[in-house]
Amino acid sequence: MDNQQTKEMTLNEMSSLLKIISEPNRLRILESIFQGVQCNCELGSELDIAPNLISHHLSVMRDAGIIDTERDPHDARWIYYSINVQKLEEIRALLNGFFDPGRIQPRQLTCGPSYEKDPIF
Repeated sequence: MDNQQTKEMTLNEMSSLLKIISEPNRLRILESIFQGVQCNCELGSELDIAPNLISHHLSVMRDAGIIDTERDPHDARWIYYSINVQKLEEIRALLNGFFDPGRIQPRQLTCGPSYEKDPIF
């Protein structure tokens, strides 16, 4: 795989992740889970979001690997949600790399009135 393909994959991955986490309710859910492990009912009462919507948003984030789930060992009907720290680090590295000011290059003139491809004297 060449550098251009790798760059495209990275941009596509970043775009997908940004779409997932940019939904306001998902950000609110993530903010709550950052405060500690949460179950669906705790999220619902704290965020005033319908249980089916919470389940949908949690499912999307779980499928993306952003959150982890754990079933209660005594009653498997209860599911607890936590941040997937490894995925969080991957997302942070991806975004930090993309938004690194060191990537900004000086302008290379290739067109416009200041660019003279064939200077005439």
